[in-house]
Amino acid sequence: MIQEAIERLVEGFDLSEIESYAVMKEIMRGDATEAQVAAYLSLLCHKGETVDEISGSVRCVRECAVPVRLKASDAIDLCGTGGDGRLSFNISTTAAFVVA
Repeated sequence: MIQEAIERLVEGFDLSEIESYAVMKEIMRGDATEAQVAAYLSLLCHKGETVDEISGSVRCVRECAVPVRLKASDAIDLCGTGGDGRLSFNISTTAAFVVA
């Protein structure tokens, strides 16, 4: 499916929600190569993602997500990207150091 989606994107077509879901399912299963994933994401970015393309992808990722069950009641979730590449102060990283 991802190869067909790449070809459609190269031709300038948008993908339906169902098509986007199927492509993301292939990616999430590990059935797509790194080159295919890179091409797919690059083409989407270059074209500009549609609501259907984002919705299909997000629906698949949510369905494939594995819930994390913690036994510890004092666990803390600290998340962040690790920096924005602009040499700004990263608060989430600092918070992780403080909590540790």
